[in-house]
Amino acid sequence: MGPIDLSILRVLVTGGGSGIGLAIARTMATEGSQVAIAGRRADVLQEAVDAWKREVPLRHHTVDVANRGSVATLVEWTLKTLGGLDVLVNAAGVNFPNRNMATTRPEEWDQVMAINATGAFNCIYAVLPHFRARRSGQIFNIVSTAGKRASELAGIAYSAAKFAMTGLGTSVSLEESFNGVRVTNIYPGEVDTPLLRFRPVPVDADHRSRMLQPADVGMLVASLARLPHHVHVPELVIKPLTQPYA
Repeated sequence: MGPIDLSILRVLVTGGGSGIGLAIARTMATEGSQVAIAGRRADVLQEAVDAWKREVPLRHHTVDVANRGSVATLVEWTLKTLGGLDVLVNAAGVNFPNRNMATTRPEEWDQVMAINATGAFNCIYAVLPHFRARRSGQIFNIVSTAGKRASELAGIAYSAAKFAMTGLGTSVSLEESFNGVRVTNIYPGEVDTPLLRFRPVPVDADHRSRMLQPADVGMLVASLARLPHHVHVPELVIKPLTQPYA
């Protein structure tokens, strides 16, 4: 079997209003995929859609990935609007400036876990019945290198949530491969996204210039989505050239 034609794919991207999620959505739409972006803030989603001036439109719908009812509504809308679903991208994520055990507040821990870990579970849970019935589907989990190597910079809640996302994606992949479902955990290093504004220490322009750009991850996802159905990439690390990883 040859590579998949991206123009036939129907794609749902959570966390799609900005950053990595939006870059993935734009890349896939540029290739002709039907793409829906979802996130908590309607104004951010609308701004992203209004700024998109290409032939293939971006659709949008609000969602709280931590709320299973909200996710179920999103998936039902996506199936109806796009006429089905081939690819789910879990890119929703949050972090806070308080990142160590001494300063992290319990409610911040709860929110990071609910969105970054449970949110991914909720979205996967909602789309799997459709993928199983079709015996086909791709799930891309945008994790983080903090989901493979505990990171003081990322913090306790973010690292814990991303490790959970790693385990979730790996386990679902093992269970669902014989149903035709492919799950890929992608581990970006430092990326120049709006999440940087929540860093405990501001990032200067020189540091940002050495980071990955969201479009780099978008190109990676598009490349993986092209692979034939019988090919599976379980996980992949992508990082700036000069960022240590060992």
